[in-house]
Amino acid sequence: MIQNSWTLQTFRQVLKTCVGRRDLVTGKSLHALYLKNLVPFSAYLSNHFILLYSKCGCLSAAHHAFNQTQHANVFSFNVLLAAYARQLRIASARQLFDQIPQPDLVSYNTLISAYADCGDTESALSLFKDMREKRFDTDGFTLSGLITASSNNLCLIKQLHCLAIYCGFDHYASVNNSLLTCYSRNGFLDEAKRVFYEMGEIKDEVSWNSMVVAYGQHREGLEALQLFQEMVSLQLGLDMYTLASILTAFTSLEDLVGGLQFHAHLIKSGFHQNSHIGSGLIDLYAKCSGDMRDCMKVFEEIPQPDLVLWNTMISGYSQKEEYSDQALGCFKKLNRVGYHPDDCSFVCVISACSNLSPSLGKQIHALTIKIEIRSNRISVNNALVAMYSKCGNLEDARRLFDRMPEHNTVSLNSMIAGYAQHGIGMEALRLFEWMLETNIPPTNITFVSVLSACAHTGKVAEGQKYFSMMKDMFGFEPEGEHYSCMIDLLGRAGKLTDAERLIEAMPFNPGSIGWGSLLRACRTHGNMDLALKAANHFLQLEPSNAVPYVMLANIYAASGKWEEVATIRRLMRDRGVQKKPGFSWIEVKKQMHVFVAEDGSHPMIKEIHNYLEEMSRKMKQAGYVPDVRWALVKDDEIGHGEKEKRLVHHSEKLAVAFGLLSTSYGEPILVMKNLRICGDCHNAIKFISAIAGREITVRDTYRFHCFKDGRCSCGDYW
Repeated sequence: MIQNSWTLQTFRQVLKTCVGRRDLVTGKSLHALYLKNLVPFSAYLSNHFILLYSKCGCLSAAHHAFNQTQHANVFSFNVLLAAYARQLRIASARQLFDQIPQPDLVSYNTLISAYADCGDTESALSLFKDMREKRFDTDGFTLSGLITASSNNLCLIKQLHCLAIYCGFDHYASVNNSLLTCYSRNGFLDEAKRVFYEMGEIKDEVSWNSMVVAYGQHREGLEALQLFQEMVSLQLGLDMYTLASILTAFTSLEDLVGGLQFHAHLIKSGFHQNSHIGSGLIDLYAKCSGDMRDCMKVFEEIPQPDLVLWNTMISGYSQKEEYSDQALGCFKKLNRVGYHPDDCSFVCVISACSNLSPSLGKQIHALTIKIEIRSNRISVNNALVAMYSKCGNLEDARRLFDRMPEHNTVSLNSMIAGYAQHGIGMEALRLFEWMLETNIPPTNITFVSVLSACAHTGKVAEGQKYFSMMKDMFGFEPEGEHYSCMIDLLGRAGKLTDAERLIEAMPFNPGSIGWGSLLRACRTHGNMDLALKAANHFLQLEPSNAVPYVMLANIYAASGKWEEVATIRRLMRDRGVQKKPGFSWIEVKKQMHVFVAEDGSHPMIKEIHNYLEEMSRKMKQAGYVPDVRWALVKDDEIGHGEKEKRLVHHSEKLAVAFGLLSTSYGEPILVMKNLRICGDCHNAIKFISAIAGREITVRDTYRFHCFKDGRCSCGDYW
């Protein structure tokens, strides 16, 4: 045995160093000597071996060392309790806590913190009650744990805030940091700022980091960057959450250049391989550059991508229609590498399925039921409601909505938007009124859907009422999308002067969305002068956007002004502006079939052309007259017959014909189009639905058109 006190002191010092450095190899060697009784028994040494194993993540070894302790004291229990708490082994932690002969304040605080980390508010409060009944004093760590445990209960947070002030703990940085985080998480940024700035000089690095994160969460980009600069000047330590929030700040400001510079800084400091920061980088590139190749480069540089990083990649892909396939592929890879998808994974991939096929969406729905998503089921259900609505299956969307055990604002927004897109305005407005009656608070997004529903159904008076309600009743300042809906509402109703007057009265620049809405209305009503004004404003804002060129050219073509059409097309060519190619797609027997105008590539194209020729004869007998203005070609370029042929071969007609040929009689079909449906196709499909006796739904970029018995759900108001 070691007799020399200096040698024993050295042994203790080496063990303490092992604990500090997480040196498990040396620590195990020391433990072997200790167990061979080469070192005298010491409660101090026993506890430090438990501490070593617990800090190195070896919970079973820590428990074994605890069992070998001859006389475990409260410190021994607390060390092992903390180890269980860190790994969220809550049941084991509680069992161990109940075995402590005389738990102290540290014991209570450790278990309360564990409950907080797993979101078990009730158990944390119950333990606090037990603590108070036994006359234990509380400290700042107690209140910090309780506040964190109550992070989703704003009323309780405010009560604990009052208790902290009453007990004099409002000067504890840990308490204020917890309050700051919880207020921010619940959307109360002003409260979070008040806590931060009232802390004065007790603010620690966690406080600064938490405030930057709060600004990032609320998309207050400039404030986040300013605070970050202060932190740098004060030489404060920066954690990965702060750095990720700075990336969020650049994303919210759409500052790709600043984000690129910050990325370079992250590479120099070695943080670019951190999974959490990688998520921020992927989000930055996906939203600001739209080039998913940059996102993939970031992803591939991270040696051990976690579930959050995978979810960010899926989210990035799902934000653009053309990347929907890659979003689904990424979701499949996530499963193959051994991760279990969570609620966020499903929300993102369900969003992608909205652009792919209804059958894929149903498969994902079945998977969510199979693996029993429980952590945030309401968000998954909300995504499914939106997906079914976007895929034209409004009945399943409403059925799922009605079966949901609880609803929130997003649930109502999704369902109201679905009705608005399908032109079922009255049901959308009824649901909005029910939302108000049940005290589910609307948001800016809610009013976008409500105003859109009014626009698609021509309810001018109702739209004006809800537009005023936004500010008068709920304090929302109308934003660009709300004005766009109102311009659309007035324009569709033929009130072009009122729409122009509204644009001029806007408190900010109407932007391309506002002028685009007016331009569409001018096209519908053939107002050439106002269309030219709207198009010029649109072009000044976005000279490389093809939309104003195409819309203005179409207006000129419809009026027979072919020289002006040629001028517009020449201007597009000179400026390198390319029109977005139109295409339509349909899913038949779980296979996607894509068509473009004048398509000759499909294996059934001859049968499709023959079917359309036969259908054209029947349609003309029923009173259909082709609207050759939509051929957009001069009379002296091609003959009337050739114009009709071009109309027959529009992509949506090809997709509809294929769908009718490839499905059983009576089976409804759904066609999707990446542009607005043309006027002649809209009229033709009404006739086709009556002659074929089929229900045909076409989803274009603006709404759903449900054709049945020769009528469309839009009432020709689109």
